[in-house]
Amino acid sequence: MSLGRQPSSLFELEYPHSVKVFDSYADAQRAVDHLADQKFEVKNLCIVGTNLRSVERVLGRRNWSTVIANAAMSGVGTGLLIGVLLSLFVQVAQPLMVLLVAVVLSVVTAIIFQAIGYALTGGRRDFTSVTQTVATQYELLCEHKVVQQARDLIAQMPGARAAEFDV
Repeated sequence: MSLGRQPSSLFELEYPHSVKVFDSYADAQRAVDHLADQKFEVKNLCIVGTNLRSVERVLGRRNWSTVIANAAMSGVGTGLLIGVLLSLFVQVAQPLMVLLVAVVLSVVTAIIFQAIGYALTGGRRDFTSVTQTVATQYELLCEHKVVQQARDLIAQMPGARAAEFDV
């Protein structure tokens, strides 16, 4: 039988209070390692990424040749997968021919669909990119009943100064 209020999620603390805000995840991780070395109950801690921003990294130009080349590579992978699965589960006289036909059909289909998609963009967004959401700060949270102990131990960390202490 459990006493007291239980957090509704593994990622939640009952009554979290801020211990300190760090500019990098590595710094927050170092603080938790320091607390663990000091025999602090680290199960009372949570690192939360804050001040989120979206970062889009442009990888290159998109034109007809890159669209067709990427579609062909995608089609080869899909065709190989389909061909191998057909060869394994369907009794055929020439499994290599099935594999070849699956690859060719998949490449042609991928080129057609990706070419249609590219043509419909009308020249907008002629580049490829990847997008990621990243935190710009990391806040170390702690259960209310031991937050002052965590703050005191963080203040004693090598390289920590009282002037840098965020509450």
